Amino acid sequence: MSKIDNQQKLNIMKKQTLIFGMIALMGIFILSGCEKAEEEMKPVSDMTIAEYASSDENFSILVDALAKADLVNVLNGTGNFTVFAPTNAAFNSLFSELGISGIDALTKETLTPILLYHVLGTEVKSSMISPGYVSTLSPAQGSAVSLKIDVASGVKLNMSANVTVADVDVKNGVIHVIDKVLLPPSIVDLAIANESFSILVQAVVKANLVDALSAAGPFTVFAPTNAAFEALFATLGVSGVADLTAEQLTPILTYHVVSGNVLSSQLSAGDVPTLNGESLSIAVSPAPSINGTVNIVATDVQGSNGIIHVIDQVLLP
Repeated sequence: MSKIDNQQKLNIMKKQTLIFGMIALMGIFILSGCEKAEEEMKPVSDMTIAEYASSDENFSILVDALAKADLVNVLNGTGNFTVFAPTNAAFNSLFSELGISGIDALTKETLTPILLYHVLGTEVKSSMISPGYVSTLSPAQGSAVSLKIDVASGVKLNMSANVTVADVDVKNGVIHVIDKVLLPPSIVDLAIANESFSILVQAVVKANLVDALSAAGPFTVFAPTNAAFEALFATLGVSGVADLTAEQLTPILTYHVVSGNVLSSQLSAGDVPTLNGESLSIAVSPAPSINGTVNIVATDVQGSNGIIHVIDQVLLP
């Protein structure tokens, strides 16, 4: 009986050892799992922009695009960026518009300026956003393409994309979610996206100059505001663009266009030939002006194919 008792005791001890071993092993797995969960669920404020995008399935197409354009390291890096982040739905709308199947149909060279057009080089939270133009990181003509911000009824970009979620505060900047992919605009696109140029856009359309001013360029456009056109209409005794023919509008409009991408810092006093064939007389002191009476009231609105400087009168050849 004693041998049997000893054998039973030995079997019990083996079972206990096995059970304790299994418990210890389970403890290791549980601890490891908890550590991994903590690592995966780290606070948003500890994530970089690229890490946050990767953590949210709504940005999976954006993540794919960043990878293809080799921009992941940029948005993982140090700095203070502002990213206007398009959702998957926004990208799918773009693909439908372009008639393509997805990111695979776009080259790295095509994607890079598009993605950088959604990035500012400084951190701008919603409380800091004000109406006007800001410079993006998208390069064009040796400068940075401009993005127009309006705040009248929510934040709107280039009069087309809405900020739907603001102030996702991450480690290296801030993310604002938007509902449309932004494409770097030409000077025509910039004019269309600014209500102050609506009459100029009507005139350019009527004169059949849209394609010409959407070409590679580069061009420098001295753009009259709506108020400038209305003053011209009053002087001419007409009600608007509808009362002028394409033949009348074309020489006037081309008189506002100079070849080249001329930044305000590059303006110099003297005569500058226009696409009209006649020259403008530029003065830079005491303030920038044209032909002695027309004031340059805003400068350096950069497009992909040229730059706009805003003027307060319509120039007549």
